[in-house]
Amino acid sequence: MGYPDRLLSDDEVIEAQFRPHWSQLLREGLLVAAAVALAIILGVIDAPVWIIIGLWVVVLLAIANGVITWITTTHVITNERVIYRAGFISKRGKEIPLEVINDVAFTQSVFERIFGTGDLLIESAGTHGQSRYKDIPKPEAVQTVIYKVREARMRQMESGGGGGESRASQLETLARLHDQGKLTDEEFDTEKRRLMGGR
Repeated sequence: MGYPDRLLSDDEVIEAQFRPHWSQLLREGLLVAAAVALAIILGVIDAPVWIIIGLWVVVLLAIANGVITWITTTHVITNERVIYRAGFISKRGKEIPLEVINDVAFTQSVFERIFGTGDLLIESAGTHGQSRYKDIPKPEAVQTVIYKVREARMRQMESGGGGGESRASQLETLARLHDQGKLTDEEFDTEKRRLMGGR
């Protein structure tokens, strides 16, 4: 299921969206494989049916949380922000406007490189600080996408004529993001000082 269009702002376009890498489900896969092997053994020794049924009930309960978490976790990159959503009944999420992102880094262990997964670390201004996202498929490619859309976003904010008009346009955009709750007071003040030439 894709990210709902109703949650996008005007002129906002999704550049990429994905779930965590399938390797996040390795533990669940191993549990199912072990359960299949055990069920075969129980069938060979002619164990009571209720034992086999009980085995599968336990396995389903054991893997349910991991599978539901994987299915309901979504990463979205738009031309305005990086979005994280997770949860089915209780939900959690985070949004980072592209213009406050300072740096994007990724890490991969040897095992993760083999399977094409890794962690992404986004450093941004204000209270967002550092945000780490685990089990990202092809993290280097995702890093590149974020840098590209951030660069395009900054060019968009800086367009519109001379320096004064460009600055006014950027301040207007920041104010809109602040009013929409996408920037905290601290983040708004930090970016405003940066645009006005301060630190």
